[in-house]
Amino acid sequence: MLNQLTSSINFQGEALTLRAERQRLIASNIANADTPGYVSRDINFSQALRDATGSQAPRVGTVGRLDTTRAGHIAGSGASPAAANLLYSNVSQTSLDNNTVDMDRERASFADNAVKYEATLRFVNGSVRTMLDAIKGGY
Repeated sequence: MLNQLTSSINFQGEALTLRAERQRLIASNIANADTPGYVSRDINFSQALRDATGSQAPRVGTVGRLDTTRAGHIAGSGASPAAANLLYSNVSQTSLDNNTVDMDRERASFADNAVKYEATLRFVNGSVRTMLDAIKGGY
């Protein structure tokens, strides 16, 4: 039972960390909306979460990345799961200065990620309260 609660909180903690990193990336994109040549970035959140929590089957024969076979192994890239899943955003409209930031998309992504961050935070809070109630005996 305790392992399940700990596992759930660890999973949500990783999700919270990745949501914060994604929020930072989106904020950076918004801040650089007028920077000539700036290429907007984002992460593949679901893949980064799978990588961070070890929920993915081992990949065999992948070029350019070392696989980890045990939880204590260091990732071959030497980077966080978010950095390993860092992507360039798709260009939805061309610009004369080669800037790829789409402010409408970035604002929507920022708001969506903020809502999901808050939901994850509430879930962690609820899990901790449940654990504390169980420890106290439900008083």
